[in-house]
Amino acid sequence: MKRLEGKTALVTGAGRGIGAAIAKKLAADGALVYVNYAASKEAANAVAKEIEDNGGKALLCQCNISDYDSTKEMIENIISKEGAIDILVNNAGITKDNIMMRMKPEEFDIVIDTNLKGTFNTMQAVSKYMIKKRSGRIINISSVSGVMGNAGQINYAASKAGVIGMTKTAAREMAGRNITVNAIAPGYIKTDMTEAMTEDAKSKVNAIIPLGYQGEAKDIANMVAYLAGEEGRYITGQVIKIDGGMSM
Repeated sequence: MKRLEGKTALVTGAGRGIGAAIAKKLAADGALVYVNYAASKEAANAVAKEIEDNGGKALLCQCNISDYDSTKEMIENIISKEGAIDILVNNAGITKDNIMMRMKPEEFDIVIDTNLKGTFNTMQAVSKYMIKKRSGRIINISSVSGVMGNAGQINYAASKAGVIGMTKTAAREMAGRNITVNAIAPGYIKTDMTEAMTEDAKSKVNAIIPLGYQGEAKDIANMVAYLAGEEGRYITGQVIKIDGGMSM
């Protein structure tokens, strides 16, 4: 029997990158995975198809998690169909980079709405069902930007620091009901965008990472799976940095 057999997982922003890797890993470990997307149905469908082609179980669910009512409806629909959401992974996030002096209010607001408010929306909607069941795993994807700050990302860093604060608070509030809440703070992770960088740009990035290279999406996915499984049962309220030593 696979470690997550019989579990239902919801992964937000699962159509690409880290979210897609998380969805695939949880499915490979036996969970039924709901692949959430906001706009890119084609990409999300490709992730679900790959999961199913490899013998896993996946379903699509469209929702912009920054919208409170839509998020609540999505969660309720999944639970009415499956009976529970055992694992919630808040991965959906966006960037609108600019230095503080030039950042427009709308650039700040949209990042906060998706990254911070969206995480709150899903956690609040799912928590009452987890509390009733007295069981659950919530894993929030933060960032080393939320730990260290990062020039040109005042909105993103604020949103991801907020996710850390929410994670620790929710962990305290729900620990008595056997629900764990943790955050993962990735550093530089290889994506389509980083792969398009020049070799010189890659070298400069690698130079600030003590291990000397960028991580991969599977590094994040493997930790999510660990926290979601029985092995992670005694870990809660933690921020696990997967960054090659950048923030040590």
